[in-house]
Order: sequence, then structure tokens, then C-alpha cells
Amino acid sequence: MEQSSSPMIAAPFDESFTMECEAKGNPEPEFRWTKNGQEFDPYQDSRLRTEDGSGTFTIPNNGNLSDFQGSYRCYASNKLGTAITEEIEFIVPNVPKFPKEKINPIEVEEGQSVILECNPPKGIPPLQIYWMTIDLQHIEQDERVSMGLNGNLYFSNALQKDSRRDYCCFASFPRIRTIVQKTAMSVVVKSSAFHTNAILERKPRLLTPSGVKTYTHLVKGEDLLLECIAEGFPTPNIEWVKVGDKLPDRALLENHGKLLTIPEVQDTDDGKYMCKAKNPHGETTHYFHVTVEGKEPPRWEFEPESQLSMIGTDVLIKCAVTGNPKPTVSWKVNGLSLNGAPITSHHQRVFDDKIVLRSATSSDSAVYQCEASNRHGTILANANIMIMSEPVIVTEDSQQYSAIEGKGVVLNCKVFSSPPSTISWSREDSADPVKGERFSVHENGSLEIHKIERDDVGEYSCIAKNTEGSSAITANLDIKDPTRIIDPPQDQRILIGTTAQFSCQARFDSSFSRDFDVFWLKDGIVIALNETEDSGAVNFWRVSYHQSCLLCCFPDVPDAPEDLMLSEDYGRSAKLKWIPGDDHNSTTSEFIIEFEDSQREPGNWREVLRIPGNHASASLKLHGHVEYRFRVKAVNAIGKSRPSEPTESYKTPATAPDKNPENIKIEGHLPHEMDINWEPLTPIEHNGPGLEYKVSYRQQGVEDNWHEHVVKRHSFVVKNTPTFVPYEIKIHARNHQGWAPEPKVIMGYSGEDFPSAAPDDVAVDVMNNTAVKVSWTRVHKDKLRGHLGGYRVIPQKNMALRFHEDKHTLTFPGDRGHALIPGLRPFSEYSLIVMAFNSRGNGPGSHAVNFRTPEGVPDRPSAFRAVDIQKHSVSLSWARPIEAHGLLVGFLLQYQMINDTEEVGPLLTINISNPESSKWLLQDLEPVSKYKLYMRACTRVGCGPAASEECTTSTEARAGHCLASIHGGISNQSWFIGLMCAVALLTLTLLIACFVNRNKGGKYSVKEKEDLHPDVESQGMNDDTFCEYSDNDEKPLKGSLHSHSGDIKPADSGDSLVDYGDEEGQFNEDGSFIGEYAGRKERASVEIKGTGQTAA
Repeated sequence: MEQSSSPMIAAPFDESFTMECEAKGNPEPEFRWTKNGQEFDPYQDSRLRTEDGSGTFTIPNNGNLSDFQGSYRCYASNKLGTAITEEIEFIVPNVPKFPKEKINPIEVEEGQSVILECNPPKGIPPLQIYWMTIDLQHIEQDERVSMGLNGNLYFSNALQKDSRRDYCCFASFPRIRTIVQKTAMSVVVKSSAFHTNAILERKPRLLTPSGVKTYTHLVKGEDLLLECIAEGFPTPNIEWVKVGDKLPDRALLENHGKLLTIPEVQDTDDGKYMCKAKNPHGETTHYFHVTVEGKEPPRWEFEPESQLSMIGTDVLIKCAVTGNPKPTVSWKVNGLSLNGAPITSHHQRVFDDKIVLRSATSSDSAVYQCEASNRHGTILANANIMIMSEPVIVTEDSQQYSAIEGKGVVLNCKVFSSPPSTISWSREDSADPVKGERFSVHENGSLEIHKIERDDVGEYSCIAKNTEGSSAITANLDIKDPTRIIDPPQDQRILIGTTAQFSCQARFDSSFSRDFDVFWLKDGIVIALNETEDSGAVNFWRVSYHQSCLLCCFPDVPDAPEDLMLSEDYGRSAKLKWIPGDDHNSTTSEFIIEFEDSQREPGNWREVLRIPGNHASASLKLHGHVEYRFRVKAVNAIGKSRPSEPTESYKTPATAPDKNPENIKIEGHLPHEMDINWEPLTPIEHNGPGLEYKVSYRQQGVEDNWHEHVVKRHSFVVKNTPTFVPYEIKIHARNHQGWAPEPKVIMGYSGEDFPSAAPDDVAVDVMNNTAVKVSWTRVHKDKLRGHLGGYRVIPQKNMALRFHEDKHTLTFPGDRGHALIPGLRPFSEYSLIVMAFNSRGNGPGSHAVNFRTPEGVPDRPSAFRAVDIQKHSVSLSWARPIEAHGLLVGFLLQYQMINDTEEVGPLLTINISNPESSKWLLQDLEPVSKYKLYMRACTRVGCGPAASEECTTSTEARAGHCLASIHGGISNQSWFIGLMCAVALLTLTLLIACFVNRNKGGKYSVKEKEDLHPDVESQGMNDDTFCEYSDNDEKPLKGSLHSHSGDIKPADSGDSLVDYGDEEGQFNEDGSFIGEYAGRKERASVEIKGTGQTAA
């Protein structure tokens, strides 16, 4: 029998849990279950998934698993006996949780000892304890700070650096993939009040264990773990000795010498052990009295074996076991205690380790169970005892078979016998066995007749004989005539609009008269017969162009193959044979063989092979431990047939896996761990129960021996690895039958840690006033501690009063030693650091390098307006630019007349050399004239963008106006419209007079006119003045770009980034740096010449 392993842990992340119980027998066995010793019927519980013909059932994880917790046993029975499984313990673990609690801060003076208790919750072992911070950084442990076997964190003496508020104990339960966290604990270490040696320094005292001695009992083969953790100042050292002897060679000192480990203890490890904690002020000791007991679960010395015996002989069933303590042996027959078994009789003799059947009879045939147990385990074996008897034919007698002449047929005769039988077939009119090439008797007793003839009709007898007797059944065979078309339709050529008649006459067996029918198809589509004259003809009264083609009688998909059977089965290979069905006038092109895994996926048929249509058999290579059923479909030009009737179930024997896992991934999420994951074998690839994976790994070039762990899941975490070192890894699959072929060795790296070194020789080369080139020496690969991701450069602008702007990071992937940093601000002090990074994070930053960007042109003045407009003058005021980008050397004022004519006045320039100026009186202007004014701030590099304004000088009577300052709201009033019309008429008159008299200036285009004269109605108006500064006015200067008294020299604002396109510059992934430091190119005047005027 095959069964699930015990115990079975119901992990919450698994979708379902299969209680396996499989057995083979003839006749097929029936299955039943017990739970906790009581009858349990999984077929009556709708929550469970069961399989026909199998004892296996599945428990879905639907939130009610606790209902199914208990001990299960499966029974498989037929009329020859009952076999049973060992008990299967189904355990539903509770999710472990730390209790919710409020933990008061622990306050100690510096030098005192501290114990942080973990008290992890109970759960499915193994249990792993970690002490970390809230942000998952491990608490560093050493001789002074260490974790005990009980999970507590011990401080031999506290230092002020131990003060923190986030000591967290994490409990990990790998079997249920659960990690729980205890409430964070706070430790406050205060400075000692006196700082005298009398307070701080003291002799050692043991924090664990307590007392002076401990008694430890172990079972042979277990690991001995002895622990001593002491407090004191200075920190005590721990020494270990075995009293009266030396420590064994395989003894290990771990946890900074505080833990003595002796793996797999033997009898010689009995004795007295002592740990000694000492420092300069004294010592303390503790004694461990270790007793090693023998532990041996039951083990077979002689396992009961199945036997086949003759009637009247003596049968000995032996069951010998060893173990410590001595196992108790109990006997069962067909799953019942021997004392209560109904077949117990006077000729049975039961001893502790054997049963003797005297003069055995057929009634002694049964399944005998020997079960041995002690406190360390239980084993059970089934032994099938068969006392030979006459054959039993399982196939029903007098079955009727029908076959079509020319085809084939299989007559069944399934026999069970002990000893084996010889099987023969004969006709009713002859005692001799049937002979000839057309007759085949298979190993399962069936008779196959090929190419049936009319004379094969009649009664056949199957006779089974062995040494104990014989049995026989009969089978009747009826031969049917094949259906044939004797008068097929003929091609016709007729005129459109005339009548066409096709005939189709068929001959068939008279027994089919009630089921016979004729189908007509046109172009493969069935034609409705409401216009048919008779069963064998069809008329088309009005023939169209599309009907003038050939119509066929009975072109159809093939019939399903018949008499499908497994003629040969040799373990994991089998030969499948069948008789093709009628091809319906379209030659069969191929056969499709499908299989069903009736144990795991009942009802799911999958294609396994295709063979040519002129074959009627196929050899199959099968997986192990799979309950197969096969079926076959035929294919012709019309389509696929219905599937054949499936074969009987055939379960292949379990074998070792054929392959090992693939797609192995090696990852390292933490510095001292290596995560190994792989793609598990599919269930059908297991080839047998008990699939496990052996994970083998070793450090490449360092270790010769492999570290090996056997797991059932498809992942494994290697703990306590060096940081980022290469490992060789292989995953080897096995099941209860053995190992898969030797796996391939792959290479991977353990977990990464932050880079430990910063780039050296960082240098900055200033390219222009907004960009610099940075170079550095690459971090050595031994210091990267991971796969290099690239380098990050962090420039930071230094401001006054030691204030720093926010840092912005540029990321440059890959192994490189230089980068271009754009988007800096001119005339600014910067500090810059460079760091390497890997997938774990950033390494330390380099030493900061300070540099200064050259001067640039300033921003536009932050305010610019006309405050007093007269007939021949305008008073101007402005404010310094927000960003000067250098040392201001003055301002450049430019202006020109832009009256509403085709002419525009020359562009005049005034150099204001005082950088502190904020006012200017512009004189010698024409009355009632419109002017465009520009104000630029200048550094030694050049002048920046202009702030602009448009104003109109006044008449003698009143102040002028700034047309760019009109606000909406009054422009629709009638008095305002009349006033503006009068002003416009007056202005037009004055402009005409000026044009005639002065006759100077240049013409400008319509486009320039539109730019120079914005829509007055779309601008605002202010009651105080009509001249307001508009920061958004970006109109270019009109007319000549040269002053009437000199040149405006263009300034260079820096090179474009295009000039450095080969730098492969790649910036921060989110683009934040580029947005913050977006550069620009500007051209401005730097040398100013012209007529000086008096400052206001």
C-alpha cells in the first residue's frame, strides 16, 4: 500500500492536503477510513474531494481545517483480504502570536547587566529567533551582548551606546512560513553617578543557567547544547572543561564561547561538564551532569513477507524487530486484532514474533499485519498470505458481443488464481483451442479476433486451469454486415435553373433497419431533407450557380476507434492497441492518443502522442506512480472522431524521478543569507510518493565538502553566510524509490551588503557656469560587497549662514569613473560627494569636494515700473534681480518710441553704472508719445533678460498714462468711451504733425506692430498710474540692437550640454534633479555706451 507520510502539517498557505491511500488487487480493492479509531467516510462529506476507485481524498483549505484534525488509518479490502496503513496524524497548527502587552522602558546605570526577554509563542518547530531593530537591522552581538538558547538577549554590562527604543524580538516558524514580532522594548542606560571602579568593576555572575549544577538527559544521536552566559565588568570570558576527561574532538564552541555543542552524542559523552566565567576580579562556575540514553525506534530485523502456499502445508509468518526500549508487537488479520478475527482457529499458533498456520486451508488466505511500537515510533507491515485454490473468472458469463465483418473484436476473460492459471479458448463445436493468425490470446486472458469473417459467428468458451482445478465461461459473438454505398451519386453538369437529381443507395445489416439513416452534405454541410423525394435521392428544383458542384454521400468524421486495450505493460512502458472505426469515405490521416491521470486530475484528458492513420498500435513511455487511462481519437479531412472508450486504469510502479528541478534562482536579500529558489517538479514528474529535494552548497574555491539539507518545499535559505561570496549549488530530487540523475552545478552569490568604501580621488573640472565634470577612482570590487549598480553624485549648494539647500542625487549606472553634472547655478559655492551603490543600497560618501561655478548673467529685475509720467520725462524705479549669478556692475536701460504708425523710433541705450541704483529719471521725451522701456541687470559677464514696460507721456495739462496698465471694468462705460475717443483723436493729430515735421525713424512689419501694440482692452488699469511692471512681458527689442552711441557686445552664457554628449550622462531615475537644475542659454549686452543722464 502507498500512503501519505505522517505527521501531515496543514500549513495555512497550502491550497489543499491529500490523504493518500492506494492499493492494487484482483479483484479491485474497496477502501474505507477510520479517524481517531472511529469509522470515517470521506465520500459522505461534501467538503472533501474524492476519487473513484481510489482511497485517496483531498482536504481543501477552505477555512475549516480544524474540523479534520486527528489520526487517520486507511483500509483496502477485497474478497481475499484487507491491508491497512500506518496511522496518519493530520495536525492543524494555530498561528503563533506574541501577546499584546505594554513593556515599560528598562533603565539601568552604565555597567549593570540587562536581560531582554523574548518568551516566543509555541508553534510548529523548528523555531528561529532574531533580535533586530524596527527597520530590520540586526542587533550586533559579541562577547558582551549575546542571545541565549531561550531567545533572551543578554547584556553582560550595559554601555550608553546600548540605549535605544526599538529592541525587537522576531520569532520565525519556517514550516508554516510565519514570522511574528514582539512589542519593541526600550533600554535607557544612564551614566554612573560616581564613575568609581567600585561600582562598575565586579566579579562575574551567571545570568543563565541558575544555581550551581544542572542535570541533562539526552537520547543517543541528539545534539548536546550547554550554555553559560555571565555578567560582570570587565566582560567575563567563558571556559569549558569535561571533569576528569578532555572535551571530545567534535565539540564546538559557539556564540562567542558561551555555547558548547557536541553533535550526535554517544555513550562516551556521558559525564560531568563545567563552565567557568572569569575576569580580573574573580570567577564563577556551573556544573552539568549529562546522561546519554539509548534511543532506537522500532526497526525490522525480519519484515513479514507475502507468501503463496499449497493447501495443507504449514505457513510461518515471521516478524522480528529491534528497538530501545524493546518494541511491543501486535498482530492483525485484515485490519482486525488477531484475537477478534473471525478466521482464528485451532490450527493457528500466535507467538510474539511469528504466526504458524498448521495445515493451511483456503480460509487462511488473508492479509496479516505486524505492528511494532515503542515511545520513539511505530512501524507496520502487510503480508499477503495466499493459499492456492482453483481459478476464479471475474468476467461475467454468457456475455453478448457484436462485430462487423472485416473488423476486429475482443472477448474478455479476466481470471484470478493462485497458483497461476493457463487460459485457452475454444468454439462450441470443437474441444480444441482456436488457432490461426487471426486469433490472439492475451496475457490478461482476452481473445482478440482480427478481420472477422461470417463463419466466426457462434459461442466461444474461456477455460482457466491450475493445479487446484478449472473454471469456464462462455461468450456469444454475432457478426453484422458492413454498411456500404452500392450506388453513389455521380458528377453532373446542368444548366442554371434546371433540376438536378442525385441518388445514393446503400446496403446494411437488417438488424440496423430501425437505426439506419442517410445524410446528404454539400461542401461538408448537412442539407435539410424537406425536399427529398426518397431516402436515397435529393432534388434541387432551381439550381443556382453556387450549387453546380459535386455533392457527396456520407463524407463525415471517422467513427471512434474500438476495442482499445493495453496489450503489453512493462512497468513504465506499455503498448496500446485498437481497431480503427469506419472512416466514412475520408481516409484516416492520424490517431491522437490521450491520457487521464485519474488519481490527480480525473476528467482532464491530455494529448500524449500522434501516430499515422495506417497504424493501429503505439508504444508509450510513461511516468511512474501514475494511474493512467487512455483513449484514442481518429482524424480525417473532415475532422476528429469521438474519443474511444477509455482503457481500464493502469497504475505504473513508482520509480525514482527522471529529472531535477530547473530555473534555479540564487538571491540574497540580507547580508548573511542566501535564498535558493527553484521551479518544482510537476506532480506527474514525481514518479512516486515522498518527493524531496536535497539542497547542496559549498563556497566556491574554499570548501571541498558539500553542506546538504533535505526539504520538501521548493526554496531554502542558507544562514550565516559570508557577505557576497560565490557558492556552488545543486538541487537533487528524490522520492521513496531513489534519486534522480546527478544534477548540474550552478553558481550564485550570497547576500549583498552596503559597499564598505567610498570612491577616492574625487576631482571636479568646471566646464562652464552651469555644468561641471566629476571624476573619481572606482571602488575596488572587494569593497563593493555586491554587484555594482553604479555611482551616485550628490551636489549641494552652500548658502549663507551655514544653510544648505536640499540635496539632489544623480545616478549613473554601470562601472564608470566620470560623469557630467548639469543644471548648476552660476556664481555659487557647491560641495559634492560621490558614492557607489549595489542592490542593497548606497555605500559611504567620498570626502566632500568644494568648487565654485563662474559668473553668469543675472535674472531680470524683480520689479520695474514708471512712477511719475510727465510731458517730457518719466520717473522709473526697479528692484534688484532675485538671482544675480555674479557681482552686479550696473543696469542697462533701453527705450524707443512706438506710436500707432508705420514708424518706430530708434532703440536708445543708457548705461547705469551704479549697481546700487534703483531709480532713474528718463528725460527729453516727446510729449503725448508712446514708449517701450527695457531694464536689464548686468554682471561682468553680460546683461540678463529684460523687464519691460510701455508708457505714454502726458500733455501740458495732466499726467501721462501707461497703456499696459488698464484694468477691465470701466471700459464699457459710455463716459469712458467718449473720453478715450477724444484722447485718440488728439493723439492721432499729434502723431500726424510729428510725422510730417520730423520725418525720421524706420518702418517695421505688421508682425512687429502687433507685438509692439498689445490689445488695450485685454489689459488692466490702475487708478494711481498707468505704468505697471509686467514680469511676463517677454517681447523682443524692436529696431536696431545697437545704441546710437556704441555697440552692445554679446556675452557667452556657457557651453551647451550637447557639447558633452559623449559623457553618457544619465540622471536620477525619477527626473527630479533635471527638473530642479534645468539650465538655460541666454545672450545679453555686457558693454554699455551712450549718453549719460542724471539719476533721480
